[in-house]
Amino acid sequence: MISLLWSRLLQALVVLLVMSVVVHGLMALMPGDPIDLMIASDPHLSAADAVRLKALYGLDQPWGQRYLGWLGQMLHGQLGYSRLFAKPVLEIMAPALVNSLLLMLSALGLSLLVALPLGIIAALRPGRAVDHAINAMAFAASSLPTFWLGLMLMVVFSVNLGWLPAGGMQSLDGGGGGFFDTLRHMILPVATLAIAGIGPYARHTRAAMLAEAAHDYIRTAKAKGCGPARLVLHHQWRNALLPLITLAGLEFGNLFSGALITETVFGWPGMGKLIADAVMGNDFNLALTALLLATAMTLLGSLLADMLMARLDPRIKLR
Repeated sequence: MISLLWSRLLQALVVLLVMSVVVHGLMALMPGDPIDLMIASDPHLSAADAVRLKALYGLDQPWGQRYLGWLGQMLHGQLGYSRLFAKPVLEIMAPALVNSLLLMLSALGLSLLVALPLGIIAALRPGRAVDHAINAMAFAASSLPTFWLGLMLMVVFSVNLGWLPAGGMQSLDGGGGGFFDTLRHMILPVATLAIAGIGPYARHTRAAMLAEAAHDYIRTAKAKGCGPARLVLHHQWRNALLPLITLAGLEFGNLFSGALITETVFGWPGMGKLIADAVMGNDFNLALTALLLATAMTLLGSLLADMLMARLDPRIKLR
């Protein structure tokens, strides 16, 4: 187990290094730089000021030197300052990370609460009307674009009915800021993400349950008089969890990187919106740190999924 952890840690470091090179290089290819944006927004800056600022921030150096300088600061724990917010990167990311976790965990819990029972019911009645209905609903949920679904929910429940706020995290009037106010603002983005997630989880659950139903141990349990509820929940469902754990492990990084489209549509101040703003604003330090965090969390989720699968299934050996 220890050798596996060291091996996966080394692989994760290599992936993070390659990811940092790719992201830094792509952002360097974007037209303009932060100083050009500052000059465009402030007519009082002269050409001499621009040259001095570019030398101060190292933007007059070749890309390779700039990357190595950034990497050296990163290895020393110096994440730098955000140009857009004029604050340290960690101060900007911490509240956005909490907001994304609140949104994504709520949506994930709601989608699993609905999708898993639907997938089990469909697997227990294959080829029947209820199976076709659940498959059609799951296919429709998977096919709906999140931006369109979010806008439609906003039009119905915010514009036409006026029941829920259209965006943001808190009301702008004096009564905003409480727990129930934040909860009201969460309903539409959580519903959008949950509906989009129901389809994949329901279809994977159905496929995994049907695959397990064809194994010999299911027929043996039936022959020994095992009841239907115990057969499904104790035997079949436990083994059907394995592919779902893999899927959940790959989704682990999304909990920390947020949902860019949904957060942008609803103006939710999470990591997805923060990453989009940082990339569009050429905020190198903020964008690189946020994207590397999302990559690291995805790798961690994959490792945790492997370890949990080995725990649930003795046939899986971690070497």
